[in-house]
Amino acid sequence: MRALQLQLRVDANLLSPYSHFCSTSSLNPSSLLVCQPIKFSHLRNFKPSRSSRGTHFSTPSTSFIVASMADNALPTSSETATKPFSVLFVCLGNICRSPAAEGVFRDLVKKRGLDSKFIIDSAGTIGYHEGNEADPRMRAASKRRGIPITSISRPIQPSDFVNFDLILAMDKQNREDILGAFERWRTKNTLPPDSHKKVKLMCSYCKRHNETEVPDPYYGGQQGFEKVLDLLEDACESLLESILAENKHFSD
Repeated sequence: MRALQLQLRVDANLLSPYSHFCSTSSLNPSSLLVCQPIKFSHLRNFKPSRSSRGTHFSTPSTSFIVASMADNALPTSSETATKPFSVLFVCLGNICRSPAAEGVFRDLVKKRGLDSKFIIDSAGTIGYHEGNEADPRMRAASKRRGIPITSISRPIQPSDFVNFDLILAMDKQNREDILGAFERWRTKNTLPPDSHKKVKLMCSYCKRHNETEVPDPYYGGQQGFEKVLDLLEDACESLLESILAENKHFSD
């Protein structure tokens, strides 16, 4: 967390009393100096003004300048090194394929002892099933492989384009819908202009299968759910290796 930068200019004869009523409100990088001049009558009429350097408070005999580093500071190397890699899996309703992908990837990450290095979630391009658990057939098929699925359905939202490093669509229609949502939201929500580059197809990571999409098993039989898991296990293994290759510090 970035430290609050404080510059304080005070007359020498007033330094002692001021030290008792000034403190930072919290460790939040955007916190400003909290001053309580009620006990000091000559400080009742602060005149704050904004500047590029921070917020400036002045009285006839004092001058405070409080500047937050949050506006212009770049992440430190230590922050970059410790930042978890975030992955969002997306399908249509977030009750079959993407929850299974989330579960499979979580299981792989956990087995490698890398839980703290990742943020993993799933979502749907529609909110029809919002708040529901994954399809019981998908959960049962996954459980037979020793992989728990615990996610609750939710729709994709504008903040996902900011919070996640990679957004993986289960099929081409999902990808089009995700990119369409980005185009609708990008201006209104001031999203990073290159966020669309985060969106990829899940099967682009497959090595043992030639499929280009993860088929929706919702209207099929049990075999369809098994096929989905086969594809996801293949893709997730390759996905994890790819991320680790690009983030070698995860293995340190």
